[in-house]
Parts: sequence; C-alpha cells; structure tokens
Amino acid sequence: MIKVVRGNPTPEELAAALAVVQARAAAVANQPSGAPALPDSWADPARVARHRLPAPSATAWSRTYWPG
Repeated sequence: MIKVVRGNPTPEELAAALAVVQARAAAVANQPSGAPALPDSWADPARVARHRLPAPSATAWSRTYWPG
C-alpha cells in the first residue's frame, strides 16, 4: 500500500512513482536468492579514503588548525 503523505500529485506523477516502485520490486524479485549481493559503491570505505594519510609527526598538531 502506498500513501501520499504530502502534496497533491497529478495522476501522471503518481503513475510515474508507482512505475518506479514496481520496477524496483520486480528487479529484486528476479534476483537469484543464492547469489551474494554485491556491496554498493556508495558504502565502500575506499571511496572516502583513496590515498593513505601521512603518519603523524612531532609537528602534526600545527597542521590541525586552519586559520581564518
């Protein structure tokens, strides 16, 4: 059951939203249940830290302050 909480969608907008929901449900239903799901690239930690950070040194504290 889908319920419109806010706004007043036109019949065309509602039909488009329902088509997207149905397509997504069909894609999930057609996916083999035994196959492991591939992790989403959005959740990949390597996306955030692509390069190694420099090791802390004796003067590292001075680089933690950004003047201005």
